Amino acid sequence: MAERLEAKHRGGAVLAARKIEYGDNDDPAEMCYLRGWTDGLPVTPPTDVRVMQMLTGTKRRPDEIVGKIPPYLAECTIEKVAINAVMAGCKPEYLPVLLAALEAALEPVFTLHGVLATTYFSSPIIIVNGPIAKRIGMNSGMNALGQGNRANATIGRALNLIVQNVGGGRPGEADRAALGAPSKYTLCFAEDESDPDWEPLSVARGFPRGASTVTLFQGHGVEAFVDQKSRSPEGLSRSIAMSLVKIGHTRLTQSARAVFVLSPEHYAIYREAGWDRKRIERALYEATIRPGREILAGLDGVGEGVPASRAEEMVPKFHEDGLMVVRAGGKAGLFSAILPGWLAGRNRLELQPVTKQIRDQ
Repeated sequence: MAERLEAKHRGGAVLAARKIEYGDNDDPAEMCYLRGWTDGLPVTPPTDVRVMQMLTGTKRRPDEIVGKIPPYLAECTIEKVAINAVMAGCKPEYLPVLLAALEAALEPVFTLHGVLATTYFSSPIIIVNGPIAKRIGMNSGMNALGQGNRANATIGRALNLIVQNVGGGRPGEADRAALGAPSKYTLCFAEDESDPDWEPLSVARGFPRGASTVTLFQGHGVEAFVDQKSRSPEGLSRSIAMSLVKIGHTRLTQSARAVFVLSPEHYAIYREAGWDRKRIERALYEATIRPGREILAGLDGVGEGVPASRAEEMVPKFHEDGLMVVRAGGKAGLFSAILPGWLAGRNRLELQPVTKQIRDQ
């Protein structure tokens, strides 16, 4: 009721976006389709009342400019973020997470324009850490990378809708993906921080424990990893590496980063051996180093591979900072997951994951 009254008496003074009129016999949801505002799924029509209610999720002014959204570098205000959050199905309490994710996406090293315009599969992947994840009901457990959780689903969806609706990044136009991926709808989840001995991703990336953050990664997903028999951390690391080297192509090297989503049962093997995040990530990096002669271009008639000049080298699959481990998933099932990165990751200094602290929560 409060938002209804405010929309009636102050809506024109607060909201600046152009109003779209429609007739009594028009279906608002179909109008959104006709105007190209959807990602192919139905959206919630952004009425004044809904947008005003969404804006209660932040103390920032509706006319504050967050940044310019590629590809057309259109200015995006807090109000426009709220409009797309409504359409995606967000709750107001999700808005600070979405705003932090958008600010991370607009950092130059995230190269949002490239992620959008590439012919590869990539899109922004959002990983949330800290108290806000529980407060807004995000899923870090069973089916964390799948459907069923409103916060996970709609925060990621809203970010992609902002790129499409504000920036003009529409499929088949600026979005040049040859095949695309389901993650272009949404891929957003929280890290499992239930083990106090585990160093959360946010802490590994320089933020204090207890800080709420979003980390954006340029990638797609999800690729399955299955090992139900390894019981030592060394054997499990070698097993995981056998899947990690396949990203893009078995013979592609230092061309993409990756996120490894470590399930509780696989994590238990490392935890019981006393392995922490740094040791796991280092072991995975080392286990993906291979003799150059085994991955030469032209070997067995396959064109992909490293040049003959590297035949006597030991060639890493990743740059040394190219792997991030994140804990998530259900307590049963010796299955983990790989989220492969964009192949432009070979430019490691120009293309990096970005972590932002969540403000105004």
